[in-house]
Amino acid sequence: MALTREARIHGCLLGGALGDAIGSHFEGSPVVSDFALPSDLRVTDDTQLTLATCEAIVDSCSVTPELIARQFVKWFRERRITGIGSSTLKALTELDAGGHWALVGATGERAAGNGAAMRIAPLAFFLDPDIDTHRQTFRDVCRITHRNDEAYIGALALFRTVHFCMQGGHLNAGVFTSLIESLPDSNVRDRLKACRDHAITVADYGKQFATTGYVTDSVPLAILAAVRATEFMTSTEELVRLGGDTDSIASMFGQIYGAAHGVESLPLPLLDLMDSVALVRKLAMSLLQIRIVT
Repeated sequence: MALTREARIHGCLLGGALGDAIGSHFEGSPVVSDFALPSDLRVTDDTQLTLATCEAIVDSCSVTPELIARQFVKWFRERRITGIGSSTLKALTELDAGGHWALVGATGERAAGNGAAMRIAPLAFFLDPDIDTHRQTFRDVCRITHRNDEAYIGALALFRTVHFCMQGGHLNAGVFTSLIESLPDSNVRDRLKACRDHAITVADYGKQFATTGYVTDSVPLAILAAVRATEFMTSTEELVRLGGDTDSIASMFGQIYGAAHGVESLPLPLLDLMDSVALVRKLAMSLLQIRIVT
């Protein structure tokens, strides 16, 4: 039986939140040799900014960068965002001071982080990456926090993958070829090519490449894990054991996995232990009930 849109949206948001909540306990570790499931499952900025994005979409029935930025500021002022990265913190601080959403995003080499990619999945429910105007809107939403081409391309790779899953696409090695053919020349594209051409496993990736908070390292790894995955918790543990930016990588993996396999593929008892599960479920239902104006 084909998965419903409801199952995929719930799966994407809840899978991302659970990956974040588990991975956040191990963030920054070089390697995790003794993995134990945390008893305290609290989401961080990866999920919080994703939920703020969802709220802006629900409230306006549109995907509008200015309104998404406004929602980010609201959450920031209410101290509802934890574990904020430096580039995103810069953007939120300047937005809070009255900066324009299109000008506050971080630039330069150090701005190629996960801050755009980790929160962008909900746009794949409504925008088509092959439509120019949709892709421009997507880029504008990215630039709220990151005015960096590599950060944009990393987010675009995740966006395309989640959109592919939302359309019922089957996750396999062919996803790499599709991404490579559709993405601009970039370090992210080169890393995806390496994953495809050398049939790299998640463990291989950890040995050959880094697992940092830069999109070149993190987004291809999250996609690779989703392609290789047979079960959510097995792959989440495998990612966490690699160390590094474990919360963002596990969250992005969870978004893809949940969109591909639906909410029933997730460890349901664990979902109810998360601090934000009620809000995630509420927003998932709200997203299903609106008609987006694009």
